[in-house]
Amino acid sequence: MAKWGQKPMKPRCTWTGHLKLSLVTVPVRVYPAIGTADKITFHQLHKGCHQRIKQKLVCPGHGEVSREDLVRGYQYATDKFVILTETDLEAVSLETTGTIELVQFVRPQELDPMYLDAPYYLGPDGPVAAEGFAVLREALRRSGRVGIGRVVLGGKEKLIALQPLGKGLVLFTLRYAGEVRPAQIYFEGLPPEPPEATQVALAQELIAGKSGPLNLASFADRYQSAVLELIKAKADGTEPVLAPRPDAAQVISLMEALRQSVAQTHSVRRNGRKKTALAA
Repeated sequence: MAKWGQKPMKPRCTWTGHLKLSLVTVPVRVYPAIGTADKITFHQLHKGCHQRIKQKLVCPGHGEVSREDLVRGYQYATDKFVILTETDLEAVSLETTGTIELVQFVRPQELDPMYLDAPYYLGPDGPVAAEGFAVLREALRRSGRVGIGRVVLGGKEKLIALQPLGKGLVLFTLRYAGEVRPAQIYFEGLPPEPPEATQVALAQELIAGKSGPLNLASFADRYQSAVLELIKAKADGTEPVLAPRPDAAQVISLMEALRQSVAQTHSVRRNGRKKTALAA
């Protein structure tokens, strides 16, 4: 986590290689799009003296061992392993090692969000690559398509989706079809009868009353902010101010809950319009 008041550093690229489309190759750099520097992390300490705990590598038969004594093993039966060395793994290198290979182009609506994994920014690797990069970016933009491809990242071949974003490209790693569990098994026990029409209409009215333009910047991790304030208070030796827990809502019927929620939403909107008119 970044220190209080410390500006976040510009992220370094995590991968360099080539973007390949048929016989066209462009040197590119990949940057992480998700920042974790501001996330609160905790260390494990000894309760008595508050010193950090150190974890040791222990073999049940030989005691403590060093990292140099470790090898990779795949368990294929109880207590039976196949040992793989770095040489073994290098022998199965694919053509997508060091290359983002685009193999297909699809319409954006064909890409189910369930398969999106992690986003990355993609840029040219140096001034010489800028022209080819710009050509591929604009071709993608004008075609209105998303590129689907493959690349080896972190020792695994990843399925990826590539689309233009401003002057650059954004790359999403995708989950393979076999990784996503089918939804039917979770919903098959639900009743087939449609819900009561009046209740659905009220729920639609409630949704309409809370609808508006999406601005994700207006949302913040309130739990992390509260924990950070708690940490600051304890570090300063002051008593933290704890927010009171809201009282549990009284149990009422679904219909009454919908009606009260709709009325509350309308009231909030009316008050918001009044404040806007007064400020004008």
